[in-house]
This record gives sequence, structure tokens and C-alpha cells, in this order.
Amino acid sequence: MKKTLLFCLLAGYSVSFAQTQLVFVFFKDKPNKAAFYANPLSELSQKSLNRRTALGISLNDQDAPIEPSYIQNIQNLGFTVTDYSKWLNGVAVNATPAQITTLQSQTYVQNVESFARNSAGGTKIVQNKWDESHDTTGKILTTFDYGSGTEQIDQINLRPLHLAGYTGTGVTVAVIDTGFPTVNTGSAFSRLWTNGQIKGGYDFVTKTTDIYNPSLNAHGTVVLGSIGGYIQDSFVGSAPDADFYLYRSENTAVEIPQEEIYWIEAAEEADRKGVDLITSSLGYNTFDDTRYNYTYANMNGTTSFIARGAEIAVNKGIFVLVAAGNSGQLTWHYIITPADNAKVFTIGSVDSAGASSGFSSYGPNSAGVVKPDASARGSLSTTVNNNSTSVVSGTSIATPIAAGGVACLIQAFSTMNRDLMRTRLRQTASLSPSHTDQMGFGILNFGSFYNNVLNTSEWVKKKEIAIFPNPVKNILNIAADTDVLSLEVYDNLGRFITKAHQQKSVKVEDFAKGVYYLKIQTKTRTYYEKFIKE
Repeated sequence: MKKTLLFCLLAGYSVSFAQTQLVFVFFKDKPNKAAFYANPLSELSQKSLNRRTALGISLNDQDAPIEPSYIQNIQNLGFTVTDYSKWLNGVAVNATPAQITTLQSQTYVQNVESFARNSAGGTKIVQNKWDESHDTTGKILTTFDYGSGTEQIDQINLRPLHLAGYTGTGVTVAVIDTGFPTVNTGSAFSRLWTNGQIKGGYDFVTKTTDIYNPSLNAHGTVVLGSIGGYIQDSFVGSAPDADFYLYRSENTAVEIPQEEIYWIEAAEEADRKGVDLITSSLGYNTFDDTRYNYTYANMNGTTSFIARGAEIAVNKGIFVLVAAGNSGQLTWHYIITPADNAKVFTIGSVDSAGASSGFSSYGPNSAGVVKPDASARGSLSTTVNNNSTSVVSGTSIATPIAAGGVACLIQAFSTMNRDLMRTRLRQTASLSPSHTDQMGFGILNFGSFYNNVLNTSEWVKKKEIAIFPNPVKNILNIAADTDVLSLEVYDNLGRFITKAHQQKSVKVEDFAKGVYYLKIQTKTRTYYEKFIKE
């Protein structure tokens, strides 16, 4: 009965809505921009300004607020205005053809663009866009630091950054998703609250702060969990010490083009707060009203509003990661938007063996740009939800796992040009310089990225540390041009083995054969080295 009622409501909505269409009204200018330039803090936080300064990005007119009188004029014409974008400089409204003509005649209006891509009408019920499998039962606790998340951390070789002390500290991540039930109550997120890492959030669908409402879809919760979740001896996310803003832009009950504007509004707010990184496992190609459906030709990175908004976010110095989509085994097997934008970093999914997940969507975008950019574990990946671990599949989970790695890189190399960072991530991925339409340049390798950067003159003039012999049987020696304050050894599962102070060797003769990690603390910095015990 409930499903029948929902269908009837949707059908009725389609008939009444058929006379109007969602359009975006672009304004000609921003008369108040001089006031903004005189006082940028009126619109942007100091953290946002600091990011621009660190990356050499200048303020521009996109950063200035919309002229309030223009919005009021649109309302005076009889339109309800609830959503707008300062980056695009305009508002979204529903309008009839006659009303569109009226809007275009206004002296302050540049042009009016419809969200509709074709003339077909009617209602289309689409499949769950994530197509994920969930196992929300608690997993058996292990004694490992990373626990059941060990494989997905090691597959992208992220452990070296964690051992070097780069776990996302001081980096701010915006998660744009469906909602975050249990994040405010679940024990798996208590560490974030204890350490003050949840900085805020907003629901751009309902225009409230009710992002933890139990009725909301938990997709956003499990996405956050893969980055910042923590259960002692059972699970550690990919950037457990990052800070987070949580934004809802997706209404899972419907698929409407307004969600593209909600997403842009969330990205703009993220910019205001000074976030360093946006991760979003949302994407679009079909809608309940088929007039708004995209074709593959539209997946060129510039057609959709959300792709344009995502590119602006990148141009503001925000590293934007998005999911490629889970359509690989469907008739539409392509990436979805905003994954099609050339400047966003699009993530595909692989399984535990490193093969592309069957569901992972295919690139390139319709302009021929390689998509996805790279891949991470998305088949049977581990995250947390409420009080326990959960197994999830989809590019939706591969993306935040990768995003945590990027957060660690941003902590390590905060002033690195983000275009260069994206390029080097592609270059150090497993297939580079080759690529495939489903995996991009391959599986990300954060440790390789880290080492390659450290070994260039851009960051260090001289390598101060070397270890030998490697492989080793009895004693591992450290050659250093400076005093060694401490040595810590970890096994390949992340378990602490031993620690030594003020010495340049460590006995390993009693260690089991295998791969180990050595963390070396000197007076000036922390190093990590991998060694093999024979």
C-alpha cells in the first residue's frame, strides 16, 4: 500500500509539474563586489583565505555574494527562491515558457538556462543508484590496529603515511552525501566527537541542521566511517585525525535535478568554512522526470550544473574526489556526473585481488578525458556504522577510502599545487602510464607518492637516512647524518613490535620472516622505511 501511494503521488506530481521546468537564472553582475574585496572575511573564513594564500589562488568575483536585490526582484515576479549559487551567480526556479521569457527580459538577467535536456515527460522510477551490498552485523574483533580495514589500507599503500605521522591532522574534509544518522550517537564515531573533529554540518535539502535524523539514509554515515571511523583494535579509517563538515544534498526518496544545486550550495559552504577536500559519492544521469536525463554525450565535464560547480570548487584549491558510479554491468555502463569533470579526481572500484569490480562504471568522459582517474578497494570494503563494522561494496566506499589518503598527503605537503598532486597520484598508480576505461591509471599508491616526493629536490636537498642490510637476518643498521631519537618497528598488520631510544640499530633476529616498517624519529623530522626480515 505504501509503495502504491508513493507511485500515485509521484505520478500526480509529474502531471502538475509538466507545465514548468527547472531553470537557472544567471545574473549579469555583482554590484556589491567592491564591499567584498574590501572585507573578504564578510564572506569567507580565515581558513578559506589561508588556503588560497598557501596555494597562490586569488579572490575573484565568484567569491562575492549574490546581489540581494536581484533575488528580491525574482521573488517580486512571483517566484519562490530557495536555492541559489554565488559561484554561478544566479538562482534556480521553476518556470513556464512564458515566465522564462519574462525572466530573460529583466535588465539584471544575463540568461536563463533550463536543466531539461530533452522534451520527453513522465515519471521514471530508477534503481538505487549505489547498488551496494551491506552486512551491518558486528564483525569479530581482532588484535590488529587496522583490524578488518587492514587490506584496503595496504592495497593503496597508505600505511607509510600513517607511520610517518600523517593521519589527516589539521586537514578539513567535507562529506557531501545523504545524511548521517548515528554519527552523533554511535560509539564508532565517539573518537571524532571526543577530539572535536566534527566541525559542523547542514541539510541543504530541508534547509535545516537535522543531518543526524534517524529517518535519513545512512549512506553518508558509512562514507564518513571509512575515513574517520574508529573502533579500538577492530577498525581505523583512512584519515582518522582529519576534521569534518557533514552536508546533506541528496534526497534518496526522489531523483530530482534540484539535487545538483543542493550539491553546489554544499560545496560553496565548504569553501566558506575553509575545507581542504570534498569527498562525494553521489552522481547523476537519470531523474524521475525524464526530461532532465543526461546522455553519454552530456558526460563531457561541462554540461551538467554539478560538474561546473565541482570544477569551480577545484579552482578554489579544494581537492574534490567523486565516485565513478556503479553502472558497469548495466546498459548505461558509463561514469555519471560530476565524475565526468576533468578537474575532479574520479575513483573507480577494485576487489581484494586488484581487479576492477564488475559494477564499477566505465570512462572515458565523452570528450575523451581518462576517467576514472584511479581506483581503490570498493568490493566488500570495511567501514563502520553506529557501533560496529560493516561490509559495503560500491565506488561509493572506494572514494572516501581514497579521500582519506589524499587528506594525509595534504597534511604532508600542504602547499603542493593541487594539479601537481592529482598528476602525481595518477603517475604513481599501478597501471601508469597505461590506463583502462574501468580502472583509470590503476590502484592508488600513496606510499610511492610520498617517497617520490621526498626524494626530489622540491622537498629535501639531501637524504639523511639509510638502512642496511635490507633484507636483513640479524641486525638492521641506520645510517643517519643526525641524531636518532627513537626507533619503532611495526609488522605488516600495523602491530607495534618494539621501540628503542638513542641508537642506530635494532635486533631483528627473533622476528618472523616477512615485511616490517621502521619509524625513525630524528631531531628534525620523522622517516619511515620498509624492510624485509629473511
